[in-house]
Amino acid sequence: MQAVGAIPQKKEVAIVDHPRPSLHRDDEVLIKSLDVGICGTDREICTFVYGDPPANSDYLVLGHESLGVVSEVGSSVAGLKPGDLVVPSVRRPCSDPLCAPCQAGLQDFCATGHFVERGIKMAHGYMTEFYTEQEQYLHLVPASLRDVAVLVEPLTIAEKAMAQVWPIQNRLPWVKHHHPDGRPNGKGLNAVVLGAGPVGILGAMKLKAEGFNTFVYSRSRSPNPKAELVESLGVPYISALDTPVEALAERVGSIDLVYEAVGVSSIAYKVLSVLGLNGIYVFTGIPAPKAPIEVDADLIMRNVVLMNQVVVGTVNASGAAFKSAIEDLGVFMSRWPEAVQSLITRRCSVAQSRELLLDKATGIKNVIQF
Repeated sequence: MQAVGAIPQKKEVAIVDHPRPSLHRDDEVLIKSLDVGICGTDREICTFVYGDPPANSDYLVLGHESLGVVSEVGSSVAGLKPGDLVVPSVRRPCSDPLCAPCQAGLQDFCATGHFVERGIKMAHGYMTEFYTEQEQYLHLVPASLRDVAVLVEPLTIAEKAMAQVWPIQNRLPWVKHHHPDGRPNGKGLNAVVLGAGPVGILGAMKLKAEGFNTFVYSRSRSPNPKAELVESLGVPYISALDTPVEALAERVGSIDLVYEAVGVSSIAYKVLSVLGLNGIYVFTGIPAPKAPIEVDADLIMRNVVLMNQVVVGTVNASGAAFKSAIEDLGVFMSRWPEAVQSLITRRCSVAQSRELLLDKATGIKNVIQF
């Protein structure tokens, strides 16, 4: 069957002839691919700065943002049946019995670094016609989300970020309002999202839904399609070309939360320097290797100490984040259906995969359909 693979030894990206899988364990599920999203990680793997094939393969099947349909289930699978829509998680735990996070099902906090990631590190991904997966790493998706469920994986980044933000900020009376169900609410707090790519826009939706006064700060001048999408959420779009970082707090007010989703260290650290009192800064981007940059480290260090700031990173996500993302995607579809659907710019065939992976990135989220 067809798969899209990166071949490190040849530094090639190609459509490869990949063996069709079959079930080998009672808890496995055979899944037919429907949609696979392309993200910056996939594109960086295709530059061969990282990305490791399985030990028995000279290529790595790409793709970690997947929506599939169950084709067959093993004898011990109880929660899924043929025809169900599913989204798989990405990271698998290490085998070290002393790694407490992995033993607790929190492989996104793996303490050894020997985790495996499908489509990224030591395991084939989902950019292929069929794949198998253990039931515990699959998440049931309502049929109502069929057209947008490929966005679940990138949304988990924001879900995990907020799962860390709320407990950290319990250190002070940061939250003055709560949802009817008792969950904290960001009403009265100012949040800035850096970047208007899919991770940034989904993060803006999450923060807006959580009640924050949310702003998106990005380079391009408005009007542009991303700015129009952001503003359709009731979220102001601010161009860095019109509002320099030094003036950002004047426009926004004291910045309580920054959700970085741009992956550019120069702008990220400039905005860190204007984070507000008791603020929290979440890094999600992974810059590609390049020359070091200059930062005002003394100013940042003074601010972090004297202003009681917190800087936290977030990577990958556990099962809880996937479940939250599926729930929130349903909330987003009820509030902003056109905006959510317009995040997916193009749906393309497998034959167009090399173009999407290797040519200049365009649009917001491009998807390969199987």
